[in-house]
This record gives sequence, structure tokens and C-alpha cells, in this order.
Amino acid sequence: MRYVSTRGAAPELGFCDVLLAGLANDGGLYMPAEWPSLPDLTHVTSYAEAAAAVMAPFVAGEIDADVFAQLCTDAYATFRHDAVVPLVQIGANEWLLEQFHGPTLAFKDVALQLVGRLFDHVLAQRGQRVTIVGATSGDTGSAAIDGVKSCSNVDIVILYPQGRTSDVQRKQMTTVDSPNVHTVAVEGTFDDCQDLVKAMFNDAAFRERMNLSAVNSINWARVMAQIVYYVTSTRSLGATAINQTTFSVPTGNFGNVLSGWIARKMGAPIADFIVASNSNDILTRFINDNDMTARDVMPTLSPSMDIQVSSNFERLLFEMNGRDGGMTAEQLQRFRHSGSLKVEPDQMATWISPVFRAAKVDDAGIVHEIRRVYESSGQFIDPHTATGTAAVRSLGAHLDGRPVVTLATAHPAKFPDAVFAATGVRPPLPAHLADLLDRTEHTNLVANDLAAVQTFVERAVAR
Repeated sequence: MRYVSTRGAAPELGFCDVLLAGLANDGGLYMPAEWPSLPDLTHVTSYAEAAAAVMAPFVAGEIDADVFAQLCTDAYATFRHDAVVPLVQIGANEWLLEQFHGPTLAFKDVALQLVGRLFDHVLAQRGQRVTIVGATSGDTGSAAIDGVKSCSNVDIVILYPQGRTSDVQRKQMTTVDSPNVHTVAVEGTFDDCQDLVKAMFNDAAFRERMNLSAVNSINWARVMAQIVYYVTSTRSLGATAINQTTFSVPTGNFGNVLSGWIARKMGAPIADFIVASNSNDILTRFINDNDMTARDVMPTLSPSMDIQVSSNFERLLFEMNGRDGGMTAEQLQRFRHSGSLKVEPDQMATWISPVFRAAKVDDAGIVHEIRRVYESSGQFIDPHTATGTAAVRSLGAHLDGRPVVTLATAHPAKFPDAVFAATGVRPPLPAHLADLLDRTEHTNLVANDLAAVQTFVERAVAR
């Protein structure tokens, strides 16, 4: 499998080079040159086996099949549930796909426990070391840190917006006492953090000097690993080409729902996707009204979705443009300058309307939904998951007659204040994190300034 950039001006690479590069050198995101079909999973008995089989075409020729299977086995052995991502029924046609049984209690673990092992394997083979820099709105940072904190060949620097994550999210990052882990609180929003990371990658001299790499969802390996749970959950539900599944996905950066779109492209029996937004509703406005206009980021009860620039939308835009990298680059440059993007009506009719629905849920709606789900099913859900289940109700998808699966993207104990406000109960953290809020923090406050952040990175990983 070869990989191409969404902006068309970077060389094609193989999987291992794409893994280590993260962002293409033309500023684009890597995509497979072609889409494979799903394998026959009839005789597969575990999530790790399914993962190795579904992802095999993307790594073929670069990583030995037996080695890759063992990496998958090791990655998913870190989860507290044998099913890794179990389905839990909450209504007649409604399920939650619980994605929070990994080490840091969020869906990012599903990809990053594998990606960390892939990094260490490839770097050890090549005798290289990299510096991972990433931006997080809450969950990616802790999952990335946990995935690579024991890697022998990786330093990691995670930028997060000061005061805009939950206490649990922040402490999961800042209490890791490992010499290769560095966290940075930036005076700004997640979009500011994301811009700083992209600017570091686009500074060719700095990128080469620091041997930069990425583990947030600009890295293809993240998106690739997330395809698997769409495939396994439709299989568990007995979904077929006739009896397809709807997925409701709490969405900020568009990476999780994009993975589902790819699973559908590969042949998974998926009818459509509900894109659930919080008050930062740029994706809902685009899907419903072809209005992708960036506005100021609003702090909400679901901070991981407090985003106005959805990086992974670029990958879908590339597909919508017939894989014309020049056209995609031009559109994104206009978006960067004007803060607004529209696509052609025929593109909306072909690519968006048949596949995506969308709804916005504000903070009051989130609290109401957490309470409704608890009272109707006895299940606690976190504020992000609540946007997904509320969007299902808002659009009447639970009445369509087909299975509806909402991705439960984070453990409710990561957001105890919101859950308590809705239910009067404060869900406890799992035993391995019970003392988290008492642990000592190690973090750094840096101005929202590229030079200041680059200076910090160079000093932190000096070797």
C-alpha cells in the first residue's frame, strides 16, 4: 500500500514512513492510494484478531503479518474488558459502543495503544528516535502519553489549552512522571494549540532538526486503527447489507467519524452517520447548510469537542474533490484566510447528504440527556456521549427501525461535575486511577507563540 498527500505535492510513501512523518511535507494529510475491501472475519474470535485482519492491507509489505498480529494482541491486552469495545443496549434499537475501557478511559486508547507499539517497533528497526508533538482538547494527550511513555525511542510534547480541559483530563497528562514526557499549557484554545503543532511541522528546518512526528489524528495510523470497531460492532449486531447500522458520533476533529466512513467505503454494512456537535457546531452547520464558517471557540461541558477547525475533514474533502490535491490545497488556503468554506451543491448531494446527518446539542441539552439516559437505562454517560445520544433523539433516528449505535467516547468519571449536576451521583474513577486527583503535577505554561513553544520543545528534549 502506498500513501498520497491530500494536497498533492508530497511524495508517495509506504506505511512506516507515513507513521513516522505524521503530516506530509506539503502540509497535507496522508491517505491510502486505494481502498481495500474488508476481509472475511467468519473465524475471528477476538478483537485483536479482527484488528490485525482489517488493518492488514494498510501495513502489508512493511510490517510482517505475525509481528503486526502480536502488536495488536499486546495493545488490546491493556483494556479492562475482554470485548475491548463492548456494546451495551440502552433502548429498543439503541446501543452504546463503550470505548473507554483502555488505560486513560477514552476512545483514543483504542488507536494509541497500538500506535505507540508501532512507533517503538519501527524506530527500533531503523535505529532512530523521534520527537512527537501533539495538540489535545482533552483526551488525545493522555492517551498518547500513555501509549508512548515506555517507548525507548520517543520523546513526546503535548500542548493543551490552559483551563479548558477537565481536572481529570489534565491530571492524566500532567502527573505522568517519565523523562520522555513533557506537557505544555498554552494560553489559548485547542485550535491555537493545533495551529502551533501544524506550524512546527511546516517549519522544515525545525521539523528535520527535531525529527518531529505526530500521534494525533493527522497521523494516518490513528484513523486506520479506529476503522476496526465500526467493523466489529456491525458484526456483533448481525448487520447486513439490508439491515444496516446508523452510528452517532460525538465529533470535533472529524477523525472518529471519518474512520467510520472508511469502514463503510471498505464494505461495512453502515447506513449513515449522525455527526453530533456541541455549541461549537461548525460541522453541523456544514452538513445541514453547507456553511463551514469558523467562529470563536466556546468553552462547554464537552471540552474535547471545543473545536472550530476540524483537521480530518481535509481527508474527506480530498475524496470529494476526486483526489485532486491542488484543488484541496487551494480550498483550505482560502478557508484559512477567510474562515469560511463552501463546496459545490452536487458535492453535497453526492458525498454529504446521503451519508451524514447532524445535530447540535448545547450544555443544557447535554445535562438533560445525561439525566434522561440515567433514568431510562441506569447507565451513566459522559457529556460527549450525551451529544451523540441526544442527536439521535433530535433527528428521530431511534425510530428508523434499524440499529443505532452511539459511540461512548469517554468514561463518565472523567467529567464527574457534569454527571453529578445531571444525576446527583458522582461516578468513581476505576481503581487504577482512584488517587489521580491527589497525584503531583508536572507541567509548563507557555505563551501562545510559535517561537516560545519551539524553544520549549528544543530545551525539553535536548539530547
